Amino acid sequence: MFVVAIGGIAFAEGPGDPAAVKSEDGKYFDKEGNPTFKAAADGTVDWYTYSGYRRYHSECHVCHGPDGMGSTYAPALMESVKTMSYPDFLAVVASGRKNVSTAQENVMPALGDNPNVACYMDDIYIYLRARANNAVGRVRPPKKEDKPEAYTLAENSCMGRK
Repeated sequence: MFVVAIGGIAFAEGPGDPAAVKSEDGKYFDKEGNPTFKAAADGTVDWYTYSGYRRYHSECHVCHGPDGMGSTYAPALMESVKTMSYPDFLAVVASGRKNVSTAQENVMPALGDNPNVACYMDDIYIYLRARANNAVGRVRPPKKEDKPEAYTLAENSCMGRK
């Protein structure tokens, strides 16, 4: 990963090549170890991409627009994930961000305490990464892999269910 410091603020280079090179319990990772998507030619996507589509549209699209394409007051996240590193994405979602310029003020609320976001940050990131790389279109993925048992266990734990 490459980091550039401008005016005391560090920016990490984007996530790089999204190709899945490893899978652990139905979750795919790129060569850098970042979570990524897997999409087959027939439209089948991994569970995380599918779940990310659902979570994005239940929690994020009101501000960031349909399918990660942005709105008049929030950026296109499908573009942001092209240049934002995975750790930076998690930090902004969890802690929020405030950008102020002479023309406008943009505020991303901290969502780290919202289990409907916090428990699914990887899913949302993976979906947006798939959108950014044209692996999925502007509609619900037509086919999905089965939900991995490890996913169900992690989800139940995060949401406080037994």
